[in-house]
Amino acid sequence: MKDDVKQAISTAPDNSGYLHRVREGSPFPRGASCREDGVNFALFSANATGVDLCLFDDKGETEIARIPMPEYTDEVWHVFIEGLKPGAVYGYRVHGPYDPQNGHRFNANKLLMDPYAKRHLGELKWAPEIFAYDLDSPDKDLSFDTRDSAPFVPKCVVVEPTADIHVPTGHRVPWDRTVFYEAHVKGLSKCHPEVAPEQRGTFAGLAAPAIVDHLRQLGVSSLELLPVHAFVNDSYLLEKGLTNYWGYNSIGFFAADPRYFSGQQSGEFRQAVDALHEAGIEVILDVVYNHTAEGNELGPTLSFKGIDNASYYRLMPDDRRYYINDTGTGNTLNLSHPRVMQMVADSLRYWVLEQHVDGFRFDLATILGRENHGFDLSSGFLNACLQDPVLAAVKLIAEPWDCGPGGYQVGEFPPGWAEWNDKFRDQVRAYWKGDEGLAADFATRFAGSADLFHKRGRRPWASVNFITAHDGFTLQDLVSYNDKHNDANGEDNRDGHSDNRSWNCGAEGATDDEAIIELRERQKRNLLSTLLLAQGTPMLLAGDEFGRSQGGNNNAYCQDNDISWLQWDKIDERGRAQLKFTADLLKLRARMPVLRRSRFMNGELNEDLDTVDADWISPAGVTLSQEQWADTTMKCFGLVLDGRARVSNMRRAAADQTVLLVFNSHNDVVNFTLPATRNGQRWVGLIDTNVPGRDQDPVFDAGHEYVVSAHSMLLFVQQ
Repeated sequence: MKDDVKQAISTAPDNSGYLHRVREGSPFPRGASCREDGVNFALFSANATGVDLCLFDDKGETEIARIPMPEYTDEVWHVFIEGLKPGAVYGYRVHGPYDPQNGHRFNANKLLMDPYAKRHLGELKWAPEIFAYDLDSPDKDLSFDTRDSAPFVPKCVVVEPTADIHVPTGHRVPWDRTVFYEAHVKGLSKCHPEVAPEQRGTFAGLAAPAIVDHLRQLGVSSLELLPVHAFVNDSYLLEKGLTNYWGYNSIGFFAADPRYFSGQQSGEFRQAVDALHEAGIEVILDVVYNHTAEGNELGPTLSFKGIDNASYYRLMPDDRRYYINDTGTGNTLNLSHPRVMQMVADSLRYWVLEQHVDGFRFDLATILGRENHGFDLSSGFLNACLQDPVLAAVKLIAEPWDCGPGGYQVGEFPPGWAEWNDKFRDQVRAYWKGDEGLAADFATRFAGSADLFHKRGRRPWASVNFITAHDGFTLQDLVSYNDKHNDANGEDNRDGHSDNRSWNCGAEGATDDEAIIELRERQKRNLLSTLLLAQGTPMLLAGDEFGRSQGGNNNAYCQDNDISWLQWDKIDERGRAQLKFTADLLKLRARMPVLRRSRFMNGELNEDLDTVDADWISPAGVTLSQEQWADTTMKCFGLVLDGRARVSNMRRAAADQTVLLVFNSHNDVVNFTLPATRNGQRWVGLIDTNVPGRDQDPVFDAGHEYVVSAHSMLLFVQQ
């Protein structure tokens, strides 16, 4: 029978009119692999009874050949098509039981995207045909739909292999010098007047000289991009005239989304990465391996669900018709399955080796460590990353929570991982807002969150500190709004977080009151100074350096417009001053190792060196007592970081500068006595957030009583 099949399709022409011969092919590697004499196709499915390879014309509109894949090895279907060239357009139809109650949703009437496809063609068109069941049936997903979905789904494209392979041997930028800059591909350059119009909002725009120069002059080390994987626009958003702007709805883990290309897709992303590398800037990808765009049992059948639903997704053990929803998006990818875990690891390696990226931020990363019994530090995927010679050499950053039971795991990821620290965000915001009882928490966060990360040899850089991120208020809005204003999202302002720990400083939104404006500017400087001078790894949200606002929208995931795009041509005098202040902070951080130590501080006397690495002091200039720490009304205190404290276990002193930081979230001034120094050294005032842009740095004797303004932060260095 197989010989008859091969003979029958051997005369099928492709889009160029040539005839092809069919061979058995190989089960490895997965996906479509070009060779000199043709293309090998390999697709994993443990439960399918057959797979058809479907070839299309150049535009992906007409199916020109349907080729049953003749071989099945180790649960992988495979075939080799002689003479097929790069650029060939294809998809799969997978046969098997349609038995939702037992986890199977095969329907060969639905064209499926290759999970390993490296390029997609076309956009998803929402239509009844893309669902494996009859939408009008009272049985819903237990019914079966026989209509062809091919006209409505994206197709896959065979691409040439990449010759330029980058094998990382270590971090391009050391962790202690890393500063993340979180940005959206489109939003970063869409409105930049110095970027060529055809490149704005694209991968090419990332490498535009104006963007690269901004990142370099600002002083960030690593551009962290919101998802670039191919994703799907949700139907309910399209019906409201909105779109899934952020892109946390992946449907292909190897393909960059076609919307971000300026022209020909070949090589544009990698060229942008390489251009950023030439400027000394890393590229980090925000990746979404926790779920896919296929949703729950009522979602469309686009790829994984129709290829092998029971393998790719976590299903309810007592009723496999339904999906475990630890992500809050309808489904959860099953990384406990070895082939699914392999796919994710293959995807990560592809982006490192062939696209040259330097690391990954994993959305809802607790999912990655889940086994059937819950989150597990020794899960297969987490162990696989740490032992993989490619992945272990790049930066791995976890968003350490999900929506499932036991989902909050901040500080619990294994060595080698960094983690987003939401406690830093929340407690720093609350402290500068003026809440009481935050002094001890604030101090812990500023000193590197040892309570969370000081174990198993982890370093302070494991704490990724942030004040703002794509999800939530911008820095400008954090000091301008008490409440969210998400009316543009079409959900009656019900979406987005309500607990923002924000303070409008006396007026909701825009105001002409100069006193309020000045207080807001000072609060932004306080927050930026805290973020960029704290121990740990800082992450800056794109636009916060010059005061970008979203008009109080704290959930702009669906706003592909001026709400989300950086408005470069609207940066005013205050914005330029804030930009300079941010760049100056980053210069200080870069040149003063004491602000980015590689070991946790304990505040204890080192008798060998006669030093205390961190000394928290009162406004009297002496070490804080336990009673003072317990005082919930304490809002002003200081921190002395001794530059001679050792930075490793070697018994030798460091040679860094000693600094004094002073924090005051009171509504009133505080007289602060500058502490004693060694050998009569004096204190030089580098930063006072109430007096930005001083022409000269003032010098003070130890014992000087400095008047610390309300809501302000200071940095002194020993002369």
